[in-house]
Amino acid sequence: MEKNSILDFKALEKELQAALDADEKYMRENAAKLRAVEQRVPSYEDFRSIVLASHLKPLDRKDKTGGKRTVPWSCCVVGGRTSPEGVAIEIPQEEEPFQPGTTAEFYRDWRRRLRSGPERYQALLQLGGPALGRLFQTDVGFGLLGELLVTLANHMRPADRAAVLGVLHSLAGTGRFPLNLSLLSPTEHECCRALFQKLQATGAPGPGQEALSGEEQGAEQEQGLLQELWGLYQLC
Repeated sequence: MEKNSILDFKALEKELQAALDADEKYMRENAAKLRAVEQRVPSYEDFRSIVLASHLKPLDRKDKTGGKRTVPWSCCVVGGRTSPEGVAIEIPQEEEPFQPGTTAEFYRDWRRRLRSGPERYQALLQLGGPALGRLFQTDVGFGLLGELLVTLANHMRPADRAAVLGVLHSLAGTGRFPLNLSLLSPTEHECCRALFQKLQATGAPGPGQEALSGEEQGAEQEQGLLQELWGLYQLC
């Protein structure tokens, strides 16, 4: 058998797992929508909250999230003093990097681990646009696009302009993007527009400032990408 005809089973397995995750997510959210309709929720926000929480499961008593764990400690010298046997020494858990391999892992960490806006913002920049595009190639998911845009709008810094543009460009290339964009709430729409206005403002040179010749080409490319994104996000 020729080398170019050898199948990459790891890639096939990863692709199959991504498809299974997407199907599971679709069925779960669809079931949540049906439950919300049956319950006759009073508002769109209540309906949206039910769908967004469809992936959550109750924790078992043995489950433990965050915090510190303790281990028994035998006689040894700690800081120049002897610690008696049986004393519990607290060891902080190390924070794992945000590197989800599937959409299910992303949703899990986004909901349970990344609680604050700055944490979510840094995680998005750390992950980067290309990785986000691969994760959500099929679909970003109901409600998540709005959360991503709000996070970027609330915490975007001028120094991160290129990285934020990369994230926005990758999200615009995901499956069913126009549909997800149409489902944004009015508040999310306003945050999206505010984000683009910030990007526009940070790209313009200040009074008395001129772009260096070596930076002009990069600045022009970013500006061209921004203009393209204005149209893709239907803000023109």
